[in-house]
Amino acid sequence: MASLLFLQWCMIYILFGSVAFAQLSDNFYSKSCPQVFSIIEDEVKYAINKEPRMGASLLRLQFHDCGVSGCDASILLDETPTSSSEKSAMINLNSARGFEVIDTIKARLEKACPGVVSCADIITIVARDCVSTLGGPSYTVPLGRRDSTDSHKFKADLLVPVFLAGLHAQIFAFKLKGISKTEFVALTGAHTVGMARCTSYRDHIYDDNNIDPVFAASLQANCPKEGGDNNTTPIDSTTPFVFDNAYFINLMNKKGVLPTDQALYTGEGGPTDAIVANYSSSKDNFFKDFVTAILKFGQLGVLTGTDGEIRTNCRKVNTAN
Repeated sequence: MASLLFLQWCMIYILFGSVAFAQLSDNFYSKSCPQVFSIIEDEVKYAINKEPRMGASLLRLQFHDCGVSGCDASILLDETPTSSSEKSAMINLNSARGFEVIDTIKARLEKACPGVVSCADIITIVARDCVSTLGGPSYTVPLGRRDSTDSHKFKADLLVPVFLAGLHAQIFAFKLKGISKTEFVALTGAHTVGMARCTSYRDHIYDDNNIDPVFAASLQANCPKEGGDNNTTPIDSTTPFVFDNAYFINLMNKKGVLPTDQALYTGEGGPTDAIVANYSSSKDNFFKDFVTAILKFGQLGVLTGTDGEIRTNCRKVNTAN
């Protein structure tokens, strides 16, 4: 059943998905809003200092925005009487968060540079600053994205079959977006920070064999067979608030919390075993490949020129303000 759903998803994605990479600029706001980086960095550091988990949540927004219909800030749009919101899609419901931080950043930027900085670019810069603030690599982000005037809940819901269909399906789905197998694993390494809800790993810790039994038992205390659905545990049990390569070391030791994570390493010559082993032994290699991958991912299907708009409120299209 999952394979059938995945094939249906692929057909729809091929028809409607975008794999185009746009021409963006490293100095897009150098004259129109030179304060953009200092304002965003200030708010990101404040948010993480206030709540360490927020760094992973804000980073996740870029993945869940770009992975649907391109990096267009559609995930930030609230529901309206005539339009559903990606926030209510199954993959985001009760898990996507950090919207208030984006609101604060946007409000400051609107005072400093009214109508200049897009919400899509904010998401991208915020993700970069979260990675570097948490100990990961810093990198230059090309800018010039514009914001979608539509939310894409239907497309967001189509992501679910990909994760149900297994590792090979996920690799293929990312390939359709122009992301290689190595880049896919590097991007998944963002799970070195963040939390997982009990409902997302319960079956793994009770029913699967590809997990260290002692580690599984330690997770069961916080995730019973019944109840506690919203209890959370760090995806990286070693350094949950540090962007490093401990996530891959954990996978090598069969201590992956999410079943989709542990699937990356089987120890039996799986399609991504060698990549996980490489990253587990070299943080530098992981960082290098992550930067390459996130820069490519951040340019998927972006709106530029006169397409879309520059929202003055990230939660609403301008005509609804």
